[in-house]
Amino acid sequence: MPVASVVPTKYWHTLDDGRVQCDMCPRFCRLREGQRGMCFVRACEDGQVVLTTYGRSSGFCIDPIEKKPLNHFLPGTPVLSFGTAGCNLACKFCQNWDISKSREIDTLADSASPAALADTAVRLGCTSVAFTYNDPVIFHEYAIDVAQACRERDIKTVAVTAGYVCDEPRREFYRYMDAANVDLKAFTEDFYRQITKGHLQPVLDTLVYLKHETDVWFETTTLVIPGKNDGEREIDEMTQWVVKNLGPDVPMHFTAFHPDFQMLDVPSTPSKTLTRARDIAVRNGVRYAYTGNVHDLEGGTTFCHSCGEVLIARDWYNLRAWRLTGDGSCANCGTRCAGVFAGAPGTWGAKRMPVRIGA
Repeated sequence: MPVASVVPTKYWHTLDDGRVQCDMCPRFCRLREGQRGMCFVRACEDGQVVLTTYGRSSGFCIDPIEKKPLNHFLPGTPVLSFGTAGCNLACKFCQNWDISKSREIDTLADSASPAALADTAVRLGCTSVAFTYNDPVIFHEYAIDVAQACRERDIKTVAVTAGYVCDEPRREFYRYMDAANVDLKAFTEDFYRQITKGHLQPVLDTLVYLKHETDVWFETTTLVIPGKNDGEREIDEMTQWVVKNLGPDVPMHFTAFHPDFQMLDVPSTPSKTLTRARDIAVRNGVRYAYTGNVHDLEGGTTFCHSCGEVLIARDWYNLRAWRLTGDGSCANCGTRCAGVFAGAPGTWGAKRMPVRIGA
């Protein structure tokens, strides 16, 4: 049976003027009958906000978990990844813009019920399922149903998100997630307002909530853009805030920008800029700081914060060395490495394998 793509939602209310306000994210779109929110996938139908893309996807693919990026969550394992269409931010630098900015239902060529997704993950040997390519906040109901189906099959779920969500749906959503990578896109309100058409504080609220009120394993990613968010002072303030508010064990990824979407006039990020950001993070007490989207053996390696031993050496998405005990402790000094480990690492490597699931 085909999956019904339009389903009711609960995070909305009716305004005095007859419009309905979506309360999923801080954008608070106010809609008249037939209008869609900025995210494209939540719309006003019959006087209520509905999700119009339940069970629909822009494609399914098996990736290495390190690509999300998650370096401390079941390293080396394959993750079944998918997204839908649309997004609740408007990042000028979006590197998945063909999906996240899509306004075409044809983008959603594949479909799968939550049970079919969980079954496929089991059948193909995936340890987890990731909601990625665009933000799962906007397909909240579908993501939660998939997560529940996965939990029944002992499959973990991963949210790759910008963290731009309101408090009540945030609490419901992360009740079902096992891990997350949160984009901390910059550390100034001006950047968020001008370049993402959003605000910084809700993202910080999500990070603090994840750390202090959940058991979700999470890491952060900052796409470092020349002239926009790469200043030493901004990186210094960001990493100090992370250590103070989230602690030293939250891994931070600093990744390279390449010209895309509406920022084709901005140059790619030099490797030395990423190394400098990583150095600032380490200096401020971040124990696990990484560079990404560049070939950097040291910047991709996990070191013991106590004795300095190499714990996990990475060459892009391939694991080249593993010096952790079964419980995730340093084989040299016994200090625990923060993360979620399950004995020996996986052996998926850097492979990317598209998958067709069907209804």
